[in-house]
Amino acid sequence: MGSTTKWLSRAVLGLRSFAYAGQGQRPRVGVALGGGFARGIAHIGVLRILEQHEIPVDFIAGTSVGALIAAAYAGGSTLENMERRGVETHFRDFGRWTLSRMGMASNERLDEFLHKFTPAKTFEEMRIPLSIVATDLIAGESVYFTTGEVAPALRASCAYPGLFLPVRYNGRVLVDGFLTETVPAPAARRMGADVVISVHLEPGLLEDGPRNTIEVISRSFSIIQMAATQPWRAATDVLIEPDVHHILWDEFVKTPQLVQAGEEAARAALPQIKAALAHRPGRLPRPHWLTQVRGS
Repeated sequence: MGSTTKWLSRAVLGLRSFAYAGQGQRPRVGVALGGGFARGIAHIGVLRILEQHEIPVDFIAGTSVGALIAAAYAGGSTLENMERRGVETHFRDFGRWTLSRMGMASNERLDEFLHKFTPAKTFEEMRIPLSIVATDLIAGESVYFTTGEVAPALRASCAYPGLFLPVRYNGRVLVDGFLTETVPAPAARRMGADVVISVHLEPGLLEDGPRNTIEVISRSFSIIQMAATQPWRAATDVLIEPDVHHILWDEFVKTPQLVQAGEEAARAALPQIKAALAHRPGRLPRPHWLTQVRGS
């Protein structure tokens, strides 16, 4: 009942924007969720604040764990369900250790893991238009998934190099989307967003030495990204950066702290978000909220 009420509330908000479009069309909002393993749980707190303050989400895009959160949210999962499962999550829920020259684990279990949040299997079934970003390991470019099956796109976007095996799909060899789009703001812009709210999860510095190979690889990639030009920032209107640098990649048990960090960062960004919505000219929003009402 609570889930239906929330979706109806969003539908009313969307219909209100549609009805009064002639008096001042609101801009269409895209939310771009970046990667960060367990730190990605902070996205839940960000989305909660957007909901509480009736900030519309017309499009949502995700990279790596951001793709998982985006797919669950677009597929209709409540934030409460996502937070509850976050606390219970272990590596074995989405990964399986394996012997391979291409990686240390398989993420095939992500298929079933996603179904704990939503029954939707294709992008066309999503209640909010969704884009998942992966990286073509051969071409070195972003690959945007917006149609077809969600599972292979999600697995590709979460295929962290060195840890998870690359995903072969549609004739491509795909790995984690963070290599080309740490935060998928360009993906949200490509979908038609006038205002893009990006959520970046900065890993920060390790207080102690790395514990294992995964942390060596993770920190190395972070250093490279900090030193490199990051085009996604140019596609961002409002940047939210939850303070999660002290959380390790596998600390799912810290879900309450991560959600709180997301809430605090989003709450602090509300003035910027409202200013962006007030000053950015918009186009007539798609009445996809009608579909959401029928699908509740």
